[in-house]
Amino acid sequence: MASFASGVTVVTTVDKAGALWGITVSAFSSLSMEPPLCLICIDKRAGSLAALTESRAFAVNVLSDAQDAVSNRFASRIEDKFSEVRHEPGPATGCPVFPEALAWMECRVAEILPGGDHDIFLGELQTVKVDADAKPLVYWRGAYGDVTSRPKSW
Repeated sequence: MASFASGVTVVTTVDKAGALWGITVSAFSSLSMEPPLCLICIDKRAGSLAALTESRAFAVNVLSDAQDAVSNRFASRIEDKFSEVRHEPGPATGCPVFPEALAWMECRVAEILPGGDHDIFLGELQTVKVDADAKPLVYWRGAYGDVTSRPKSW
């Protein structure tokens, strides 16, 4: 799987006590246009799994190529992952969104499915923000990279 290059996201949520949770996720995909759905896959051992399941809402922050430190922070086990990352509550769910991200979307959980040692969360998009000028952070074979543009062929 390391040979498949993917974008890097940070998935965030807020539990019922108001605590913020976040985790770096590369297992993210669009799923459906009608209704607008995406999916994320979360390891069953992840500390944020219970909060995601309980809250029934999440935000996906698609990181820009300048945000590798953010990815590393949310992949770590540090206590307060949000203290050094600019964030604000999303307008639809209150889940933390990152203004500097390439894009972010807020989702309501439509379904949770088993997927081996992961749970698959299907999210129905509520709001979306995109920075058309930013470039994505890419993860490939254990390292970060970026996208080199070339002319479109169509």
